[in-house]
Amino acid sequence: MKYIYNFITVLCIFTLVGCSNDFLEQQSPDQLNSSTFWRNKTDAEAGLSSTYAYLEGSVEEYAFAEVKWPVEAYREDICKLGSDALNYQNWVELADFTYTNGNSQITSYWQLNYRGISNANQVIAKVGEMPATAISDADKNQIIAEARFLRAYYHLKLILNWEKIKLRTKYITNQNEISLPLAERVETWNFIVSELKAVAEVLPAAQPAEKVGRATSGAANSYLGFAYLTRAYEETADKQTHLTESLKALEKVQGYELVKDYVSLFNGTNKNSKESIFELQFSENTSNGAFYRTALHFWMAASELGGWDEILPTDMLMNEFKKEGKIATTGNYDSRLYGNIFFKDPYFNDISNPRIFGETYDAKFGTANKPVFRKYLPPTQEQMDTEFLGLNVPLMRYSNVLLMKAEALNELQRSGEAIPFINLVRARADMPAMSGTTYAAVKAQIEHERIIEFPLENFRFYDLRRWGKTKSALDAVGRTGFDAAKNNFYPVPLTEVQNN
Repeated sequence: MKYIYNFITVLCIFTLVGCSNDFLEQQSPDQLNSSTFWRNKTDAEAGLSSTYAYLEGSVEEYAFAEVKWPVEAYREDICKLGSDALNYQNWVELADFTYTNGNSQITSYWQLNYRGISNANQVIAKVGEMPATAISDADKNQIIAEARFLRAYYHLKLILNWEKIKLRTKYITNQNEISLPLAERVETWNFIVSELKAVAEVLPAAQPAEKVGRATSGAANSYLGFAYLTRAYEETADKQTHLTESLKALEKVQGYELVKDYVSLFNGTNKNSKESIFELQFSENTSNGAFYRTALHFWMAASELGGWDEILPTDMLMNEFKKEGKIATTGNYDSRLYGNIFFKDPYFNDISNPRIFGETYDAKFGTANKPVFRKYLPPTQEQMDTEFLGLNVPLMRYSNVLLMKAEALNELQRSGEAIPFINLVRARADMPAMSGTTYAAVKAQIEHERIIEFPLENFRFYDLRRWGKTKSALDAVGRTGFDAAKNNFYPVPLTEVQNN
């Protein structure tokens, strides 16, 4: 992952070459092309790195935050636009649900994921053709398995946001193969789960230190469990089967545990922790012109902290955090509140231990009572003021696996078995065991835990849609412009409609 962005341009050129006609009978012998590039393991690894580079659109340092979070988070009831975000009409449209298929952020999100798919398909095809003299079978199988995982992941991101997508399962070498109808949703889900099942048997349980952050069997099984859990609510005729398959996959996610210091998972001090199952890699390394950093901290931070004021927590999120009261073993609210949000509270106004970049809340915010996000911010003001940082972004954490297992068990009417998993997550947050043992009580507790465990990790909208609650949840926070029939999924981008 340290060279994740290398060869991106080359691989993209190869993709274009593969889709064009050959106008010359001979090619320059000293230039690489899609036929001559794949010479050895080093080339195969470089191609795979270029496929990883498109994870979450991170290939572009500014577009990373400005595409991913407006598209995924602005439609959630736990987030709202900050003051600067109001200056960007295409972001405002996403938040008030007045967007059209010409919205640039939707278009970028679609294109970035399909570029990742295109790169994955080329790796799968070209590495698969490499002879044993160029690469060992073991290396070939693992590289192809990782590319298949990424291809499934990119398709998963698309099917979560569009009702129907184009299913791209092969490397395109002919212009006639470009146009493709939208696949039926079940067909896409079947492809995703079949890929994840297959690679889970090939990928290692852990990657060596030099490959940290790359796909593992734990990541494949986690997303397989998530895919089946989502399908269980969409394909109700097969709900029991999908729930059982979800649980089976999630039970194979072994070797992880919760990290007590929740904040450390997001502030760069505990990268690739024992809780992290799949994590987006960034680094301060700039050797040989490398650039693996991001300005995400500016995008997430309020103006009072030196950020751009693009996204803020809603009153609904604050109320959800506080609704059990100060019953944590620390004498405070649920510890996840303090890990996710800076707000007016004695904890952040302790003069003897100032906790907001060395200052108290009142010193930073004056008389204002403005809750702001803490997640993805570095621990010091000096780092906060640095233009680019190498903070990682966890994409799948073990706490998610625990809560998904609890949900699957509860939906299978095995509520008693679900409760211990919920309590593990609560214990990390210094909260007592949940009360209640019925299906309804467990369901309500899972919904509460998922709201406050994953702010800014962008699972909330998918949770609401899975539970059939998008409209009611958004109406409850005054966002009455949401129409589930129209806004549960994004429209296929206008550029795609025009080109296909």
